Amino acid sequence: MTGRPFVVAIDGPVASGKGTLARRLADRFGFAHLDSGALYRATALLVLDQAGDPADPVTAEAAARRVDLQLLSDPRLRGEAVSAAASMVAATPAVRRALLDWQRNFAAHPPPPAKGAVIDGRDIGSIVCPAAEVKLFVTASAEERTRRRVEELRQGGSAAIFEHVLQDLKERDARDTGRRASPLVAAPDAIVIDTTTLVADAVFERASDFIARALKEKEWQQ
Repeated sequence: MTGRPFVVAIDGPVASGKGTLARRLADRFGFAHLDSGALYRATALLVLDQAGDPADPVTAEAAARRVDLQLLSDPRLRGEAVSAAASMVAATPAVRRALLDWQRNFAAHPPPPAKGAVIDGRDIGSIVCPAAEVKLFVTASAEERTRRRVEELRQGGSAAIFEHVLQDLKERDARDTGRRASPLVAAPDAIVIDTTTLVADAVFERASDFIARALKEKEWQQ
C-alpha cells in the first residue's frame, strides 16, 4: 500500500462496544490501534495520583502534557474513579489541544509495519481525523451499556450496582455530549451502528464489510 495511511475513526459513548470493535478491526486489517480514551484516562490518573481536581483546567492540562506511551498500559486506567475523572478532564479545551497533535501524529505515522490506523474515541471522526477513510459511530441504549459496564466491573472484582452505574453513565453522557470543546457527536458522514441488540461478531462483520469496500474503492492493498 502506498500513500498516506488508511484511517478508520470509531466514535461512540462509553460501553457502546467501540473499543473491542476497534481492536478486532485493527487485527483483521493489520492496522495499528489507538484507544484515544486511554489518553484522557492517563491524564485523569496523573491528576488523581497527585490528589488534584480533575475539573481544574490548569492541573488537567499539566497532566495531559506528561502522558506517555508506557502509562497507556497501566491497569489502573480501567478503574471507575479514573473513568469518571477522565470525562471531566476531557471537557477541558486545553487538555484536548494538548492531546490532539499526539493523536493526529499516530494516525499519520502508525507504528510500522502497520499501513493504517484504527482510532476510537469521542471526537475522532469529527475533530481529530475528519478526513478518515471510514467513520463509524457505535452506540447502544443506556441500559444495555450499563449492563455491559456492570459485567466488566464485576469481572474485575468490583461490587458494581446497576442503578449507580446507570446514573454515572448518564452523567458522563451528558458531559460528553454537552461540553463546548469537541462534544461527542456523530460526524455527518459517519456510519451509525446501534449495537443494542447485536452480538459482537455481527457488529464486527458489518464494520469489516464497510472497511473492505472502502479499501477496494481506493485500491488499497492489504
